[in-house]
Amino acid sequence: FFVEDSSDQQSVVAEAGRLKEALGRKATVWIPLKHKVSGEVKKNIEALKIEGIGFEHEERRYYPEASAAAQILGFVGKNEEGEDQGYFGLEGYYDLVLSGKPGFLSREKDATGLPIILGSEREISAIEGVELVTNIDKRVQLTLEKKLLEGMEKYGASSASAIVMEPSTGSILAMSSFPSYDPAKYSQFGDSYFKNPVVSDSFEPGSVFKVIVMASALDQGVVEPDTKCDICQGPLKVDKYFIETWNKEYRPDSTMVDVIVYSDNVGMAYVAQRLGADSLYDYLDKFGIGKLTGIDLQGEASSALRQKGSWNIVDLATAGFGQGVAVTPIQLITAVSAIANDGILVKPQVVGSLKGPGWEEDIRPEAGHRVISKEASDEMTAMMVEAAKGGEAKWTHLRGFKVAGKTGTAQIPIAGHYDAEKTIASFVGFAPADEPKFVMLVTMKEPQSSPWASETAAPLWYSIAKDLFPYFGIQPEN
Repeated sequence: FFVEDSSDQQSVVAEAGRLKEALGRKATVWIPLKHKVSGEVKKNIEALKIEGIGFEHEERRYYPEASAAAQILGFVGKNEEGEDQGYFGLEGYYDLVLSGKPGFLSREKDATGLPIILGSEREISAIEGVELVTNIDKRVQLTLEKKLLEGMEKYGASSASAIVMEPSTGSILAMSSFPSYDPAKYSQFGDSYFKNPVVSDSFEPGSVFKVIVMASALDQGVVEPDTKCDICQGPLKVDKYFIETWNKEYRPDSTMVDVIVYSDNVGMAYVAQRLGADSLYDYLDKFGIGKLTGIDLQGEASSALRQKGSWNIVDLATAGFGQGVAVTPIQLITAVSAIANDGILVKPQVVGSLKGPGWEEDIRPEAGHRVISKEASDEMTAMMVEAAKGGEAKWTHLRGFKVAGKTGTAQIPIAGHYDAEKTIASFVGFAPADEPKFVMLVTMKEPQSSPWASETAAPLWYSIAKDLFPYFGIQPEN
């Protein structure tokens, strides 16, 4: 046939080359020529009665909630062979089990097209793909997305993310981040939208990290809740640097409870020094910092911890308040969930069961491993309860509800220094503190209304929690 437009001609030639290459592969049984043809085109081709050309009904992904949970789900697109393939999120991680395997039938025919009775015949049955049943709670997910988007716009953040997790099982009940995309229209978005920052983007966590360091020190026995900090009367000189509190206020003889409540950087440097670099490294490793959590989502990444034995005195001191250490949001909430779960860390899990024709298999949560003692987790929880009630974000606290929580305002490192005006604000907490139904982490990047988590991430956390409490059956204590 004749093609007038040169660009169309190049396209046709390229397509012909692709088909020729595909047909030349030894393992090729059939190749798709065109997807989503109209009924009229199908009728016209069938009228030609071309041997070897047939039609196949295709299933299409349908997203009834539009962009809801997009970065958890991922999407189905076409690979280089023109076949459906899952990308990102659950679609990418479980692509092989979702798609199954096609069947195969090889049979000898005579010149008239009829099967030869004694001819060779080989058949391999198709393996049907399985269905995934997730742990995502639709109501919690939609609540989280609505509130998170409202909060991002209210506080002028460039991006925001949140996770809700069940600490005893590791079940991910909800996960969201913005900006997001519509998986049904994925071709209209750039690659940066598809990546899930909750599992792939690392950041220096700042003060929320203090609960992990303090919990480690409590477990090691180098401090107790009433241990007094004997260097908290002013700035602390470490090598050629001075460590200061965030508000330049100092409390001599602060207890460890005070250090957490008032988020004292000097006090946390004291805790880190008492613990020592090697011990702190070992605890961070047990908490999963610097390692993949193993969550069942495609694209999980992790920054490595600085090698054991290479930490200097500045590295040790600043790690005490969450600088110089990078985590992903999923690593952070998994570590804090260990504190909420009596000291036992459990792997996060999105899918709860697999289903096939006539069968269903639950994915049981892994047993987990002990990171700190129950006594240390109880002491750390009590400190976090005091921080939620008496810290800088106390004005956001919901009266009557026992929440264990901690704010974090992390300066973003830029060109070798920290910018005080560019921050990542976060709040992590669990409720009820004594028998947690959920752990939730909220993070916001570069909020414009205020750089402080106590004025951005914390009120957003409580705004979400206010809707979740009645759903989880959490009642006020008085």
